[in-house]
Amino acid sequence: MSSFAEALQYDFMQHAIAASVMAALLCAIVGTFIVVMRMVFMSGGVSHSAFAGLGAAHFFGFNPFAGALLAAVMVSLVLTRMIVHHRQPPDAMIGLLWAAGMSIGVIFVFLTPGYTPDLMPYLFGNILTISQQQLLWMVGFTLLVLIIIAALFKPLVAVSFDDEFASLRGLPVGVLISVLMLLSSITIVLLIQAVGIILVMALMTIPPLIGLAISASLRGVMLWAFASGLLVMFGGLLLSFQLDLPTGPVIVMTGIALLGAVKLARRLTSST
Repeated sequence: MSSFAEALQYDFMQHAIAASVMAALLCAIVGTFIVVMRMVFMSGGVSHSAFAGLGAAHFFGFNPFAGALLAAVMVSLVLTRMIVHHRQPPDAMIGLLWAAGMSIGVIFVFLTPGYTPDLMPYLFGNILTISQQQLLWMVGFTLLVLIIIAALFKPLVAVSFDDEFASLRGLPVGVLISVLMLLSSITIVLLIQAVGIILVMALMTIPPLIGLAISASLRGVMLWAFASGLLVMFGGLLLSFQLDLPTGPVIVMTGIALLGAVKLARRLTSST
């Protein structure tokens, strides 16, 4: 524990803690909407499709996370169109985009001249390697997401719980779903640095599931999701540092353990 306290004096650990707070906030707010709208599998398709952008960025020589964001936004718009015109996109199409994104990314990485980049940080994340510039981008995009959510909170809640009723009330359902999917794609790309493409879907869904197990109101769910997200991020960060294990998988397993404990506690209290 003393070594962890000493590590707090270094910039890399301070960056990781600041990124953890923003990750917990994004998971609590955007993740809750994703879980309530049953769009978790779609988020997985977006996250894995983002790998195509990462690979293309390496091949053409520009910022990998800019490429990931571009790919994630494009896929989210495709899926949004499918939602609006077909009510729910077929699982087969999401799976196709999922596989295509990973395959295209690997092909671009293979074709890139010179030394092959290490894909592990992109696949499983490493929050300890977040630079100051990446942290500033994360802060900026997080503020943007929060401002949009605050401005459209009530319409987004209406669409999340009953899009047909929201349409009857005259709300622009297609636009609101597009906004939510775009915010989801931004959140996914921001969280890739923390837990990687493969585990980002788990990080987005675990805190909201904990919140749903504790509270019945949407604001209450988000509040508990934020609190549990902080616990998961900080707990996973501490455990990974003390045990010298990869941060992304440890953070996710910490979340799964916390979710299991909350579910067990609820079952025990409801049976007594």
